Amino acid sequence: MDLYPIETGNFKLDGGAMFGVVPKTLWHRTNPADQNNLIDIAARSLLVHDGDRLILVDAGLGNKQSDKFFGHYQRWGNFSLETSLKKIGMSKEDITDVFLTHLHFDHCGGCIQWNKDRTGYEPAFKNASFWTNKNHWEWATNPNAREKASFLSENLLPMEESGQLDFVDFSNDSLYKNTSELGFGIYFVDGHTEKQMLPTITFKGETLVFVADLIPTVGHIPLPYVMGYDTRPLLTLSEKEKFLNEAAEKNYFLFFEHDAHNQLCTLKKTDKGVRLDQTYTFDEIFN
Repeated sequence: MDLYPIETGNFKLDGGAMFGVVPKTLWHRTNPADQNNLIDIAARSLLVHDGDRLILVDAGLGNKQSDKFFGHYQRWGNFSLETSLKKIGMSKEDITDVFLTHLHFDHCGGCIQWNKDRTGYEPAFKNASFWTNKNHWEWATNPNAREKASFLSENLLPMEESGQLDFVDFSNDSLYKNTSELGFGIYFVDGHTEKQMLPTITFKGETLVFVADLIPTVGHIPLPYVMGYDTRPLLTLSEKEKFLNEAAEKNYFLFFEHDAHNQLCTLKKTDKGVRLDQTYTFDEIFN
């Protein structure tokens, strides 16, 4: 097995929304805001090369939305999914599976693109299966008012229409699935959105967890630091507490999707709860 961090592009989000009820005087220490109260956000995917399978975990925002849409998110930097894949000698045609932690636009937008004559949409990964789970698919395709702006039909319906959509099986009585159809473990968490999936991968003797929107950045490690975007913030608190304690006890490496400045970290237990131990680049630990 080989793993590669894939930078799909950076953007900005409102710092207050990203930290909920936590005062700016606290969160700006780790996530400084600009004059418009916007903070730096990454859309970092993970590529898993395992035998004949090339699995991409999440696909970023994509580029099919209007200038008006992207104007709300102020994309910055030179990263793109295509250029990041090219750097490691691969292309979108090589991807066999796209595993989606959840179906908010910043995680799945890159799955679908305009067709050649821009009259409709088509899968950006023509040879891949798109993996979600049935509970989350129902949640996303019949969205509540709070999340409706994050679940975009142009991202979702073409997946189903292509025949490339597939579902991870899971047991309703467990938050953790040891082995998925894709060969890695999955944490299921419901605080941010229904049945978000966090891949858990054993690699070179270490455990790496792709923490997606359970812990978006290093600044979100303290337990009360919960996003205003979460649909069930109190549930996020309990899910975070359980996960953070396990991650600190078992020395997991956390892989950040949204931290524009930190790729990995470890955790430690303190008298104030679980806190950041050290940050790393991916290459410092795994190459």
